[in-house]
Amino acid sequence: MNKISSIFPGQQVDDPLTDLIREGARKILAKALGVEVEELLSRFSNQQIEGKKAVIRNGYLPERKIQTGVGDVPVRVPKVRDRSKTGIRFRSALVPPYLRRTKSVEELLPVLYLKGISTGEFQETLAALFGPTAGGLSSATTGRLKQCWEDEFSVWSKRDLSEKHYVYLWADGVYFNIRSDTDRECVFVIIGATPEGRKEVLAIEDGFRESEQSLD
Repeated sequence: MNKISSIFPGQQVDDPLTDLIREGARKILAKALGVEVEELLSRFSNQQIEGKKAVIRNGYLPERKIQTGVGDVPVRVPKVRDRSKTGIRFRSALVPPYLRRTKSVEELLPVLYLKGISTGEFQETLAALFGPTAGGLSSATTGRLKQCWEDEFSVWSKRDLSEKHYVYLWADGVYFNIRSDTDRECVFVIIGATPEGRKEVLAIEDGFRESEQSLD
């Protein structure tokens, strides 16, 4: 039986329920991948080469593990063979070639960082949450992810809003209990309301406090 780490360092507990959920996830994912590849084969079922189907199943890619909220789930993505050599390949929408962790885990990483988890502590923290097999998040990997977040924020901050129209704007300072060499950090947020009543975040910037100084 697999072991998962508890929140207490050095202690392990049996967790048959998590094992059951993980096994169920593996079986469901395998069935879903089977449906995907069969849909591809059906689209080319009428194509033949020398009286045989041109596109057929051809085993699996090497097994890999995907990091999920219930721990690492092993997956084997099917392959197809294209006898017509026209470049037909199976690409799963569920499990893209370079997927290593689910979106729920990806979204957790910046939250952990904002909560004060340092890059060197990510591995231990994720092991406590998702089990000891939670891997692939060394300090170097986490550092690269942080750079990606910063790049994405930079692009978002410079987006063109000239075609947008807002009927109401809110500006406020939001405080977070995160690491700082000075006082608690204040993040200045501007939200706009469209004529349809939809609220959109327009800007997020570091602020001194909830005052006009942050508008400069």
